[in-house]
Amino acid sequence: MDILFSIGWLRMFKIYQKYIIKNFLIKFIKVSLVFLSLIYILGILEEINFFKDLDESFILPYFLTLLNVPITLFEIFPFIFFISTQLFLFDFFRNKELDLLKKSGVDNIKIITVIVMISVIIGIFNVFIYYNIASKLKFYYSDIKNKFSNDNKYLAMVTESGLWIKDEINNKKYIIKSNSIKDNFLFENIINEFNSDFELLKTIQSDKIDISTNNWLIYNPTTTINNISKEIQDIIELPSNFNSEKINNLFSNISSFDLFKLYDLKNDYEKFGYSTDEINIQLLRLYTTPIFYGILSILSIVIMLNFIKNKPLLFHLICGVMLSVIIYYINFIFNSLGINGKIPLNLSILFPFFLITTISLIGLIKINEK
Repeated sequence: MDILFSIGWLRMFKIYQKYIIKNFLIKFIKVSLVFLSLIYILGILEEINFFKDLDESFILPYFLTLLNVPITLFEIFPFIFFISTQLFLFDFFRNKELDLLKKSGVDNIKIITVIVMISVIIGIFNVFIYYNIASKLKFYYSDIKNKFSNDNKYLAMVTESGLWIKDEINNKKYIIKSNSIKDNFLFENIINEFNSDFELLKTIQSDKIDISTNNWLIYNPTTTINNISKEIQDIIELPSNFNSEKINNLFSNISSFDLFKLYDLKNDYEKFGYSTDEINIQLLRLYTTPIFYGILSILSIVIMLNFIKNKPLLFHLICGVMLSVIIYYINFIFNSLGINGKIPLNLSILFPFFLITTISLIGLIKINEK
């Protein structure tokens, strides 16, 4: 009899577990589709505005929006989990299913365990599969969009050999190669100056260039014209479309790099002497994403069971959006402090994570009594 009871209990456990997973996934997909639609509509409006003065196919803005939407959706997945959990529990409260599960021996902790489990599994899939696909689409989006940008003729990229810049000022073209960068200075530089027909006019070599403004200051350069070199013990100026801020901004859009490219880029930056803080933050954020999904699901459950259990649906949605915005800005502020060196890099990601985790775990105290 005891064996039959144990088998029946096991079967019931599997049934309730599947039921929770099924209903949670339905809510998650529905909320994701709502946000996907909103992102797509806003993206189309932005792309149409960008191409309004260009003679391009009307399909192009819609196509570019499709490429850009997945990575944007990835950024708001944590809040989709938060709101999905709220809506899932709202239906459970409304249909009295939570009471039925409790009468069957399924307490709140078991329900939370199932939701956290599925959240973490989805998080692992999102990081290692979805993110890599979305980042590649973002890369194609940026590559196509750059062709229509006014700055397309001004390029900068980091390779194993250093920083390469293509610039154009006053009908002259410049190819600049630097071995390293620190603060507002480029070090060990070679500047090749060409005319509009790409004929070499001058080569400038300098150990140090101040790029804090668009008027570069080249220290003690050696100029070579027609194979004749001349050392200048002074500072000469060179106008440019680039400065240190613009170069930093060019390398800040790391969402277009998948996990493999992030590691390659990190190695290139380290060889070049460029800061890898933002890449490290991105990698740490990605690897903690599955657990973060689970923690946000717990937080949503804690809030629902302790504070807003019997409120109307609109109240739940408003509360979910407001809390999501607060969590977003907490993460944003600490990430910015980490990138700017105000706080340790790991702390910029882990402190908000542990703060939310602590609040969630405190809320689990006596959760079965709710």
